Amino acid sequence: MNTYLNRVDWFTVAELQDASILSVEDGNHGEYRPRSHEFADEGCALYIRAADIRDDQILFGSARAISGSARRRVRKGIGTGGDILFSHKGTVGKLALAPLDAPAFVCSPQTTFWRTLDEGRIDRQFLYAYLRSPHFKHQWYVRKGETDMADYVSLTAQRRLTVPLPPIGWQRRVGAAVASLDELIENNRRRIEILEKMARLLYREWFVHFRFPGHEDVELVDCDLGPIPDGWSLTRLGDELELQRSNVRPFEFAEEAFDHYSIPAFDDRRLPSVELGAVIRSGKYLLAGESVMVSKLNPKFLRVWRVNRSGHDRRAVASTEFLVLANPATWTHTYVYGLVTSTEFASRLATTAGGTSTSHQRVKPADVMDMAVVSPPAAVVHRYTDKVKPLLKLADFLLQQIEVLREARDLLLPRLVSGELDVSELDLDLVAV
Repeated sequence: MNTYLNRVDWFTVAELQDASILSVEDGNHGEYRPRSHEFADEGCALYIRAADIRDDQILFGSARAISGSARRRVRKGIGTGGDILFSHKGTVGKLALAPLDAPAFVCSPQTTFWRTLDEGRIDRQFLYAYLRSPHFKHQWYVRKGETDMADYVSLTAQRRLTVPLPPIGWQRRVGAAVASLDELIENNRRRIEILEKMARLLYREWFVHFRFPGHEDVELVDCDLGPIPDGWSLTRLGDELELQRSNVRPFEFAEEAFDHYSIPAFDDRRLPSVELGAVIRSGKYLLAGESVMVSKLNPKFLRVWRVNRSGHDRRAVASTEFLVLANPATWTHTYVYGLVTSTEFASRLATTAGGTSTSHQRVKPADVMDMAVVSPPAAVVHRYTDKVKPLLKLADFLLQQIEVLREARDLLLPRLVSGELDVSELDLDLVAV
């Protein structure tokens, strides 16, 4: 195909570095690398690994920090706002653009930053768009198996990769178009976070602090879990919910068996995720109706997902690393979601796994289902559901919109980067977006 990229100048990363246009650098190896005792929940810089990059985002909130002594020893891979992070070892190919107001961070030996040094020669947003294009993916993909180690694209190999330098005006137009879609996706993510936070706060107000409507007229009485409102009761989680155990064979849901939007796939390693419609190639749970899924792994960082679907013809699948809770007896799925996303439930879940000292702790389904929980009256549950369900329904709608936007962006991106499609041909109001 005679695209625009066939007619522009191409340069290796090494050439662009020599010309002070681009800087590509990974994190410290060996003696300069932070040591195990230098990691903490708080520190002077965050340590970004491949696992801290997901869904085009750098997860600063869950990344571990390093101490001042470790930060002073670090010689390379010191990140800054505007850097593009690329995971190059183990899980190769994750990409994310650090916001300009990013907190202080350093790259691990698994990650590389790509930094624009001369915005007059290479536009940061265009570079980010190009790094996500099929052309660039092909470049690193053919190199990731060059060693006997796990998949690995070394810094030396990265500096042999090539990058196009079209006219800067064209770069900026392409970068702005793709960035507009990225910003709309990010806005929807932020709205989802706000809606989820509102739902959690209301659950906490009603069912942890017991400040539900009419609570002034209800006395607290003692029980094994502490004071609870009079008329409320204790129950086993297993008496209220069923643990779904049905497993299906891979061939039962081949790619052509379902409509693309009907088979969201939930995998613990990428929660929370908006990567719906994944092709399933291993045995999974086939979920029927509404379900709430709780990760069995690393309960210190409890991860929960709900599946809300309106039609019986819509299905979803989940990996076997989940507890799939379904068919509540007297509660609602909205209430169940509030219960299992509360910090109190997360703390008790961690206890069932024998503590949180390692990331390999797993909860035991029988222990979870045997947990004692407070059961409110049905009227309170349904009143709470009436208030919260619209919030979660809107969050689900925004999640679907994110997927639509991602698909549109990923379809347009290679054509924009290659010049096959000019930005002026897009029926897209970039100002409105």
